[in-house]
Amino acid sequence: QVQLVESGGGLVQAGGSLRLSCAASGIIFTINAMGWYRQAPGKEREWVADITRLGGTNYADSVKGRFTISRDNAKNTVYLQMNSLKPEDTAVYYCHFITTITNYWGQGTQVTVSS
Repeated sequence: QVQLVESGGGLVQAGGSLRLSCAASGIIFTINAMGWYRQAPGKEREWVADITRLGGTNYADSVKGRFTISRDNAKNTVYLQMNSLKPEDTAVYYCHFITTITNYWGQGTQVTVSS
């Protein structure tokens, strides 16, 4: 059974930092891309960042220069270091893994940034 377990969310003041983690277990196919999405109340889920198996990264313009995505292939884990957080970063953050066969979503972790 595949499980993606997220951690690291919480409440932080504007300008603060958080580090999200998402560890996968039970995946038997090669994980190609790993990524993060977020969904704020009343809004659609939006893409935040992704990283390829070889380490190539892409970021949404809204987080570029503040967030850093990284991965540990040996641990099937993806991280999102979030610095200089803003109230508009408040959302539920979801990890997303794409394998050669299908894709998987984490359960989501709440990030709340107070002004």
